[in-house]
Amino acid sequence: MDNILLLDTSVGSLNKGDDIIMKCVKYQLLGITNNRFTLTLPTHVSPFHWYQVARRSNRVKIYSDAKYKFVGGSNLLTMNMLTHFPQWNINLFNYHPLKGSILVGVGAGKGSKVNTYTKILYSKVLSHSFIHSVRDERTKVILEEMGFKAINTGCASLWLLTPEFCKDIPTTKSDDVVFTLTHHSRDIEKDQFLINILNKNYKNIYFWVQDAKDLKYFRNFKNTENINIVPPSVEEYEKILNKKIDYIGTRLHGGIFAMRNKKRSIIISIDERAQGMAETYNINTIHRDNFNQLENMINSEIITNVNVNYKMVNTWLNQFEN
Repeated sequence: MDNILLLDTSVGSLNKGDDIIMKCVKYQLLGITNNRFTLTLPTHVSPFHWYQVARRSNRVKIYSDAKYKFVGGSNLLTMNMLTHFPQWNINLFNYHPLKGSILVGVGAGKGSKVNTYTKILYSKVLSHSFIHSVRDERTKVILEEMGFKAINTGCASLWLLTPEFCKDIPTTKSDDVVFTLTHHSRDIEKDQFLINILNKNYKNIYFWVQDAKDLKYFRNFKNTENINIVPPSVEEYEKILNKKIDYIGTRLHGGIFAMRNKKRSIIISIDERAQGMAETYNINTIHRDNFNQLENMINSEIITNVNVNYKMVNTWLNQFEN
């Protein structure tokens, strides 16, 4: 039986959005991982010490010899791998067991120029044989400029949202809503306006804590006495999504996961990432600067029609033996 290595971007993460991404990646890779033994290693924390690699440990060799090594999504790539805590926590001394890694819907962090050390490290660890799956055109260009083959499949969390699937997502408002906030994109005035609008338009309101510091940010607001706190786990969030409920919030993957659970979703755009995905994949969004239109949007018919390029997705998946 072949081994598959899955590099898990949710281990050590402060954002439960990474748990959502990995849950989706695992689901989308089932056709490849079924009937194979799947091993898992983290990305955010170092998988090996350099001396374990240098000693050629039998355990390390098992990981090194995996048939496929998949890196699961998120904003993993960086322009400078010498930063104090890179999302992919590897270096030139411990990368070797991960040589030949294949990206699955991965994005890149801020910046436009990859430094020399980072180019060398990526050249050694990433596969030159397989086409990499990336989240957006910018990441595709970054990889191609380093000599890799890449196609824009979008994030794997979107792949389930076929036209047939989206037809089952309600178009009209529910009585209940679950919402999210983003602590590192603070706007007290506009987020208070959001809470006030939700109180006016919904009977029962739930706040899901997607990031470790979101709850502390939530405590800054008024008119929250009637809001139910959903604990910070994907399992607890999924329980709420089993209800007849809408999603409204600034957390992109909180909204995508709600759609995967067939919930009417309005994602509030607070950065270029959400805005870019909205333009490319036709996700229902509203910019936080346009909150004067939010109440009308809530009470209007909303059709979910996500536009994923399945030709690209299938091109990437068909590289591998099923």
